[in-house]
Amino acid sequence: MSLIKCVNLSLSYENNTVIKDLSFSVNMGDHICIVGENGSGKSTLIKALLGLKAPSSGKILFGEGLHSTDIGYLPQQTGAQKDFPASVYEVVLSGCLNSKGMRPFFSKEDKNRAEEAMKRLNISELKKRSYRELSGGQQQRVLLARALCATQKLLLLDEPVTGLDPHAAHELYEIIKELNESGVTIIMVSHDICGGMKYASHILHLCHGEEFFGTVEEYKNSNMDNNFLHSGKECSCI
Repeated sequence: MSLIKCVNLSLSYENNTVIKDLSFSVNMGDHICIVGENGSGKSTLIKALLGLKAPSSGKILFGEGLHSTDIGYLPQQTGAQKDFPASVYEVVLSGCLNSKGMRPFFSKEDKNRAEEAMKRLNISELKKRSYRELSGGQQQRVLLARALCATQKLLLLDEPVTGLDPHAAHELYEIIKELNESGVTIIMVSHDICGGMKYASHILHLCHGEEFFGTVEEYKNSNMDNNFLHSGKECSCI
């Protein structure tokens, strides 16, 4: 059964329909890249998958014991978030909040999960460092480790490489690839079509009422918004 299945999903933003009758499935092990122009509904879809936005019509079905609260989420960074005054360990551990329930303190299991997430993201040596003092690439690793604390099934990443230099972006893509290969399903929103097509298994392209969902190869062979696909002059993925 699919982890997530969207059936004839329609979503609105400020009384305007931005997604209409969208159907697609997310299976275990998929790496899906969501692309599209600004205003095409990417952010609205993210909110719906997280349970923060109710559909206008249609359904979002969860399988394999997954709930919207089980999704590890890495949001787009804001200036305020980059200046967050906490240690790396505290930021990563906060990813366990959903599983903490009514317990007043983090459990030993929570702390072990945070330690393991930092180890997987190669940031254990940064444990006591202040988050605000880290580079952009290091901060994204910390936030990814935080998201990993919330789930072992599905990560939803919103523009994870925005603002990173090419080297840091490549390193983060490789880490995401390793997580996917270890069994974590990935849904990634990105304006970086080349990066998306290099690492993803499927593409979901939202385009103001005209959508595409399929494998990367099917997307390359489609006529879906060729101008968008070929917009990168040095895009080597095509």
